[in-house]
Amino acid sequence: MKITKKVFKEEMIQRLKEKYAMDISDATPQELFHVLGSVVKTYYADDWVQTWKDYLTEETKQVYYFSIEFLPGKMLKSNLLNLGILDTVRDGLTELGFSLDDIVDQEKDMALGNGGLGRLASCFMDSIASCGLPGNGNGIRYDYGLFKQRFVDGYQVELPDEWLNNGNVWEVRKESKAIDVRFGGDVYMMPLADGRLKPVYENSRLIKAVPYDTAMVGYQNDVVNTLRLWSVEIPASEESKYRSLEDRRELEDLTAVLYPDDSNERGRRIRLLQEYFFVSAGVQSIVRYFKKLNKPLTTMSQSIAIHINDTHPALCVPEMMRILLDECDLSWEQAWEITVKVMSYTNHTIMSEALEKWPIELMQDLLPRMYQIIEEIDRRFVNQYRKYYEADLIERTRIIRNGQVHMANLAIIGSHSTNGVAKLHTDLLKNVVLHDFYVIFPGRFNNKTNGIAERRWLQLSNEPLAKLLDKTIKTSWRQKPNDLHLLQNFVEDDAVLSAIEEAKYKNKVALAQYIKETTDIVVSPNAIFDVQIKRLHAYKRQLLNLLHILKLYFDIKAKPDLQMEPRVFIFGAKAAPSYSYAKAIIKTINETAQLINNDPDVKDRLKIVFLENYNVTLAERIIPAADVSEQISLASKEASGTSNMKLMLNGAVTLATLDGANIEIRDAVGKENIVIFGLTEEEVYAYYHAQNYNALGIYEDSPTIQKVLNAFIDGTIPNIQFEGQEIFDSLIKYNDEFFVLRDFDSYCLAQKRIEELYQDKRRWQQISLINIANAGKFSADHTVERYAEDIWQIEPVFAHKELTR
Repeated sequence: MKITKKVFKEEMIQRLKEKYAMDISDATPQELFHVLGSVVKTYYADDWVQTWKDYLTEETKQVYYFSIEFLPGKMLKSNLLNLGILDTVRDGLTELGFSLDDIVDQEKDMALGNGGLGRLASCFMDSIASCGLPGNGNGIRYDYGLFKQRFVDGYQVELPDEWLNNGNVWEVRKESKAIDVRFGGDVYMMPLADGRLKPVYENSRLIKAVPYDTAMVGYQNDVVNTLRLWSVEIPASEESKYRSLEDRRELEDLTAVLYPDDSNERGRRIRLLQEYFFVSAGVQSIVRYFKKLNKPLTTMSQSIAIHINDTHPALCVPEMMRILLDECDLSWEQAWEITVKVMSYTNHTIMSEALEKWPIELMQDLLPRMYQIIEEIDRRFVNQYRKYYEADLIERTRIIRNGQVHMANLAIIGSHSTNGVAKLHTDLLKNVVLHDFYVIFPGRFNNKTNGIAERRWLQLSNEPLAKLLDKTIKTSWRQKPNDLHLLQNFVEDDAVLSAIEEAKYKNKVALAQYIKETTDIVVSPNAIFDVQIKRLHAYKRQLLNLLHILKLYFDIKAKPDLQMEPRVFIFGAKAAPSYSYAKAIIKTINETAQLINNDPDVKDRLKIVFLENYNVTLAERIIPAADVSEQISLASKEASGTSNMKLMLNGAVTLATLDGANIEIRDAVGKENIVIFGLTEEEVYAYYHAQNYNALGIYEDSPTIQKVLNAFIDGTIPNIQFEGQEIFDSLIKYNDEFFVLRDFDSYCLAQKRIEELYQDKRRWQQISLINIANAGKFSADHTVERYAEDIWQIEPVFAHKELTR
């Protein structure tokens, strides 16, 4: 529909009267936000209804993307952009006397995710709709999400993220679509007259899963898909079973926070129940929809694809089996064939702690029917494949072993596709981490390198650069990200190079202003903005970054008149609440910042800024202003990374190890337009094989490393007596698990190379341009199209529309 400024302004004025009984001149920004949100919803409502009708009437095959995390960020500007009315609304609000940006500031980030996993899922939701693909998200409607991070005396403090306090204007509660989820109690199998077995539940409990649907608006294509998030309630029939406060609290905690602390028994119980809760609700609702089609259950894979995003939703496999066996009365063989054809799985990590395992006793206690089915899947797997493979291989790939249920094994065995998320990651899965499974199921393994939604990460977050691109290469790149490559033609054009620098400078000024307002730290936009933004984890090596900063500080202290390019090191990261080592690194970075930022000898040559509560909105401020993209994980540890792609798209120069998608970024831009350092994956595994890594030897042989590390324990960095010792011991006493000291010298040389490149302004601008020009390769649109074709076998809906005209 065509929305004009006149129509928009009239609707805003009228809706405000209806909702708040006031004139627009009296409205607060918060009231304006809620009114604007409700107006925008009316603009896509017809398309949302029509998209669903089309899927139903045309019996379109759909994918259901199950993820424990989604991290959408703010939705208002994204919806306006995708509806094609961003400028119309902005101008209309200006004429009414308001600023769109002021209204956008009222929106809370949806607290539904943590880091790259959740953001990837949200980029995929945007891209699936924008590519016209029939797809749905399935997750949890968290009350508080992860947490709101604050720094108190340099320590991370976790506060509830009360993002739902003023409601969520984008969601629609669908109580009529609620699902009952059963857990606990005992289950035994009762023989029936025809020889079949039927489960009988005793002392089990029911909880009610209520869906809240959010529209996923495609980019100017009339397609509106659905993200369905489940919230927990007590069914009326079960009220008597939840009499105590403790019972109710455990139930409410199911959808309270993302990743409950699993270092204690209560946290583990909640976490496992949480995973089953959204899986069971989602799979039941999908089967309910499929039955409306009146097709044989054996044809389900022709209409339904279910995608397991990392191991958290792996219970999709036994839950689908439960429904097909217990409720649809299929044979095991029929149910298993359907399940494997429907399910697909993405592995996002090689870190063993992220490959979930649950104690048998816990699974039996909370999910007895799930455990029975998993036990039978495991038994049949062993019986089927021990005829062809050695006993040790079968034992290593079993789902149930060593007293635990291995969820990654369940996801691989119970699906038809397992993919990694970057070429190196997939190769490591096939050759190392999941090699045993690759031997058994070679045809199931494939690579799908991650991607990002350039609509959010360039069109929305970096309007100065987006406008420059429109002027330079026209606007086709907004629909076809690969057309960014047209910018390559201007690599020798001084006017374009200068304009790119001016756009970057404008973003740096804006970020510097934000830093001053939020931290009271003054930074110069003329300095190099060196950025590391990601979860705080030892393998991501924020510590390596810190060691180099300390080296620079000691260089200045030794030579007060040292000439160096001014640097602002910007961090954004949350540590998991129970991850004490990561929290120690946060404390140490913050105390080092206090030391350096307030030392008059430094004279603004170095600044450290650790911004609180890193989330999508903060990323949208930082990324357009970044000069340097820190991608410094130990080679072989980062599955892909997506901040590397976002920063590249915005013209930052990548400083990286050959890990994850950094390798593919290097191949895209050329090795002269990226700064690479450190051990390769082969060298890391050579150390593992030889078991001859010696961190103490590196420390003893390097006066520089000694000086830097001793600062953690000799009082140089104040207020870190405990944290400094913990970090020092991790490197020396416990032999530096992630080879920080081995890569230190190489990293320092790479940072020196960054400084040299930055001093050659024209060369730096050219590298920046080349990065932008080659970023289209990493569009999530391309990634989901490959998933759609290779794994899900779904087709764009507008292709069907064209055929039926």
